[in-house]
Amino acid sequence: MTRILAGLIGLFALVFPQIVHADSGDVDAAARGVVRVVIMGSNGDEVFPVSHGTGFAVSPTMIITNAHVVREALQDDTLRIGIVPSEGDEGAFGKPVAVSPRNDLALIELSDSSLRLPPLTLAGAVSGDMGEVSAVGYPMNVDLAQGLEFSDIFKAQPPVKSRGFLSGERPSRQFDTILHTAPIARGNSGGPLLDGCGRVLGVNSFGADSDGSDAEFYFAVSLRELLPFLRENNVEPRTSALPCRSIDELNAAERARFEQQRAEARELVEAREAELAQKRSEAMIQAQFEVMEERDNAMALAMLLSILAIGGGYFAFNARKNGDASNKVMIAAGVGGTALIGAILVWVTRPAFSEIQERVAAAMEEAETPSPDNPSALAGDGTLLCTFLPERSRVTGSRTDDVEFDWAADGCVNGRTQYGMAGGTWSRVFVPNDEAAVSVNSYNPDTRTFQTDRYLLRRGKMQEAREARSQYKPPSCGVTDAATQLGEQQSAVLGILPDRPNERLVYSCEARAASVGTTGGDE
Repeated sequence: MTRILAGLIGLFALVFPQIVHADSGDVDAAARGVVRVVIMGSNGDEVFPVSHGTGFAVSPTMIITNAHVVREALQDDTLRIGIVPSEGDEGAFGKPVAVSPRNDLALIELSDSSLRLPPLTLAGAVSGDMGEVSAVGYPMNVDLAQGLEFSDIFKAQPPVKSRGFLSGERPSRQFDTILHTAPIARGNSGGPLLDGCGRVLGVNSFGADSDGSDAEFYFAVSLRELLPFLRENNVEPRTSALPCRSIDELNAAERARFEQQRAEARELVEAREAELAQKRSEAMIQAQFEVMEERDNAMALAMLLSILAIGGGYFAFNARKNGDASNKVMIAAGVGGTALIGAILVWVTRPAFSEIQERVAAAMEEAETPSPDNPSALAGDGTLLCTFLPERSRVTGSRTDDVEFDWAADGCVNGRTQYGMAGGTWSRVFVPNDEAAVSVNSYNPDTRTFQTDRYLLRRGKMQEAREARSQYKPPSCGVTDAATQLGEQQSAVLGILPDRPNERLVYSCEARAASVGTTGGDE
């Protein structure tokens, strides 16, 4: 019954998939790479803004925006393009690499290579459903409502997010656009339109004129325009065409999978117990038959030897009584004595009834010995090749290559990277200095499942994580209680992370011939 219920839960999840709403954590993560694009003028030493729009990073040093955002700077060489990130004190000038007024796209390169931005991931395609989307940018009406001075746009400010729904794709103004209802205003131009996983669906460009009475719709330059434009200019953006699933949906699916596996395991145990009971019954019958047969044979043989002993003794006794001292008498006496000793030995060594239970126990021990092919026997040391499982993963931009590593039973990876043990889970926390993301790698030797949870953090949280990571030095492989020690040390970083990751990459691992691999980087 439990297995049937678990199966129905999984079937329900497939037939009636959960509606994926835009995840605020993913939108925030994407917002890290959204910038304000400022057209700047100067009067002597005074620098002042002329206009502004929005842009977003497609590489650490390349920005996409609308062509109309930078139009004035292209027509007036006294104007400059300024790039103001959403956080931090750094800013940079930008120079146009390519501008395409036909489809309202412009590619800007940062002139200061020290400013590096987290690039956004482009969706592989626009979904055919009416999914929720988010527009991210710097609308001027919000700046005015906040009482910001025009000069304040030179300061880092978090972008504004608005939500709506896809309304379709249609060609407009001679290029392909996406129609949606996520509100945008002047200043939003050039900002990203994001799907529920924070991936770019298009570049916001303009809105429909509603005269204040009709429903408002907005247009974004579609990926069909953006991707060729980037590749024509030697920019290969990060893309992901995998389905957009929520972490809650994955967790629900994992719970259903666990319940189904537990039900199947229970059935296997019950079937195994029934099989062993049957084998015990058969072994009992067989042992009883064998012991009884051996006892009967031993008793019959002992009786025959006893008769032979009596006959030999009787013959020798009568012969000696009659004065016969020939060799025949000695032989008869020897045969009789030997037969008597044999009879006693056969009688004493005949199988006891207690041997029935001993033979049954030996037969059951052999039946219960695990097969050499049992996967549980292979969960210890070895080289593993792990294959990505898209149906169990949530990916917003990471690579999904196969992973290969050497695993030791004490949690040592590749002979040099110790994994920590906490709460029954092997894990290693990675806090890089060159990327605004924390990764938590975990491995389950019993199920041979390797998992990476990635947390895309804003600058402040990332700095906290780096500070917590700097407070401890992971123990080396082979150190006494290294796994427990590292498990306790890592808790400081884990306590800073959000409740749920932005990405979850799940892999199924198999043993293979020994070789050298990596888990995606060591500290």
